[in-house]
Amino acid sequence: MSKRNAAAGRASSAGGARPPRRRRPEPRRPGPSPGELPPAPAVATAPPGPPHPDSPAASAAAEPPSRPVTDREPTVELTSRGERRLRTGHPWVYRSDVRRAEAAAGDVVRVLGPRRRPLGYATFSDRSVIALRLLTHEDARPDAGFWRARVEAAVAYRETLGIDATAYRLVHGEGDRLPGLIVDRYGESLVVQTLTQATDRLLSVLCNLLVDAVAPAGILARNDPRVRTLEGLDQKVELRYGRVAEEVEVREGAVRLFVDPWKGQKTGLFLDQRENRLAAARYARGRVLDGFSYTGAFALQVAAASDAVLAVDVAESAVAGVARHAAHNDAPHVEARAGNVFDVLRDHDRAGERFDAVVLDPPAFARNRKAAERAVAGYKEINLRALRILEPGGTLVTSSCSYHVDEPAFARILAEAAADARADVRVVERRRQARDHPMLVAVPETSYLKCVVLQKL
Repeated sequence: MSKRNAAAGRASSAGGARPPRRRRPEPRRPGPSPGELPPAPAVATAPPGPPHPDSPAASAAAEPPSRPVTDREPTVELTSRGERRLRTGHPWVYRSDVRRAEAAAGDVVRVLGPRRRPLGYATFSDRSVIALRLLTHEDARPDAGFWRARVEAAVAYRETLGIDATAYRLVHGEGDRLPGLIVDRYGESLVVQTLTQATDRLLSVLCNLLVDAVAPAGILARNDPRVRTLEGLDQKVELRYGRVAEEVEVREGAVRLFVDPWKGQKTGLFLDQRENRLAAARYARGRVLDGFSYTGAFALQVAAASDAVLAVDVAESAVAGVARHAAHNDAPHVEARAGNVFDVLRDHDRAGERFDAVVLDPPAFARNRKAAERAVAGYKEINLRALRILEPGGTLVTSSCSYHVDEPAFARILAEAAADARADVRVVERRRQARDHPMLVAVPETSYLKCVVLQKL
């Protein structure tokens, strides 16, 4: 899963003067882009020469005033553009669309339109560019029962999926209408991430609800993602309940893997590719190359249908993980090799070596919009080389988890790679992230992973 800090300037204190009724039309702005700072529109009352949005000065200047110490309900009033955004179904509101805020960091606030019409309740951040994340359109303040119902609904949804694994995502933030909350299950242990001020304040409550809902052996808070700093939150890892081992054995289909929930990448495993790994096994045969293998989850899935698998990763620790998993799953024909995948693909191409299948699961080459152009070149290079080393009739399973390289862009990259490789290529299947990473139709940010199965003719 993706995947935000900028200067806003529309919030003013509770006693401040309202803007004049006659205002210039507000400019239209494209939808939010995770990881990139959207430009803040000019505000008449803002001082000239705003600091760079990434600077400490910008963060301080953009903070709405703290809520006065009163008994009044925390409230945020929006501009007309902010109201329109919520009415389209998108749950995020930028700070530039906040007209007035009487709230403190992490409050659950009542949201009002520009004419003080109630729009629902949301979580509030006084630091992030995303000031509000809507919880409900109902004009009823979320209580303990509200949070319990949302957690139980997320758990119940996974029970409908028939997941053939003991490691999967239990709560997927906005996809489960629990913005800023990630919960991954590894056997009897849960790994939690609270990525907003509000979910961080609610961590104890949420852990109690998870204990009631699934009775885990332990809950680990992996609150070390860098994105927390955009919310003014520190980075830390702490045990919140019970016991979580330093290593947990999990199962994906018939494959058994060891996961380090304390220090492993993400929360220990790239769970969004789980269903794509199982699908890749249906297309594998003969000699297979698995690029960007991490600890070998793709390599082990395709091993059962292959004669030989070469798993390549630049990290020595990942290569050691592949070797260990190969032995643990009785797959001696899986070879682990350390190397830069770009170089390995080029070297195999120059040597005239050929494979019957290639799997590419690279990291996000574009973490923000500015990096998209460079990422396109990287994606094209690896897919071009992969197509060149494929035997006719061979299969390429290729992915991109870069939100800023969308599905049409990725399709263009693959078409250009095929043209440069002078190969006719058939699209066999288009896939997305696993179903336990649900996508909301009105929130494009919840859809980020592209996985395409191609056949070289």
